[in-house]
Amino acid sequence: MSRHDRSSGKNSKPSGNRGNRSSGKSYSGRQGGGQKKKSYARGNAPIKKNMEKSPLSNSEGIRLNKYIANSGVCSRRDADMYIAAGNVTVNGKTITEMGYRVKLEDDVRFDGRRLNPEKPEYILLNKPAGFFVTGNPEKGGRTVMDLVSKATSAKVSPVGKLDNQAKGLLLFTNDGTLAKKLAKPKNGIRQIYQVNLDKSLSNEDLEKIQGGVYIEGSKVAITSISFIEDKPHNEVGIELYSIKEHIVTRIFKSLGYEVESLDRVVFGGLTKRDLPRGRYRNLTEQEVINLGMH
Repeated sequence: MSRHDRSSGKNSKPSGNRGNRSSGKSYSGRQGGGQKKKSYARGNAPIKKNMEKSPLSNSEGIRLNKYIANSGVCSRRDADMYIAAGNVTVNGKTITEMGYRVKLEDDVRFDGRRLNPEKPEYILLNKPAGFFVTGNPEKGGRTVMDLVSKATSAKVSPVGKLDNQAKGLLLFTNDGTLAKKLAKPKNGIRQIYQVNLDKSLSNEDLEKIQGGVYIEGSKVAITSISFIEDKPHNEVGIELYSIKEHIVTRIFKSLGYEVESLDRVVFGGLTKRDLPRGRYRNLTEQEVINLGMH
């Protein structure tokens, strides 16, 4: 029983609270019961009005300040201040209304930078052959999303592509800023591939590739290329920064070679160490920072 409940009975002793020592009638009059009720109603009126102005119901979206807080920019309280100051836009429109609601697919920006209301996720997969990276062009074909479906509930996407029969490292994330940065051709990212060719690579062609190969009129710079130690000369390692689609296959095809198997063993500073084929792991905080520096 609460303190107020104990003091409401006829035989209860005064509690020492000035209002409670008086009768119920005195309590109402002394505290300005009518005024208090009027003030209470007046205080709620703006909230109701704002809720009516909000474009989305609870089932259709979340409050803008929560969306911003979930993105990791700041707390909800600070988000309200930034909203009022005009720092936030939704689908290109500056929003200053408190209680405004948004959908997850809306384009919400803070000082021009698009926000993601989900916790950023970074997952590295060692892709086996036989999995499509995008789409499912063949009936019954499997995609890499099948392999990472249990890794997170967030909506992650692969960064870059690997052919269906290609193997090796593939990064998934819902961090659109990082994904976009890694996908910019001018940035590039360090990649090392182990390549099996349909025939031995001649020393002459190896030197040609080392000097850079022109693909569709554009020169592709090669960091290094070499035969794999103690392996036949149809097995080579190649390092480059280009993120053009099918670039390794196209390089060798331009010189008359077919790629029989392709394995990406390094992506940025990430390697396959302790990551068996078909398995995935989350990146460490330092690995994420390192990727962002590319």
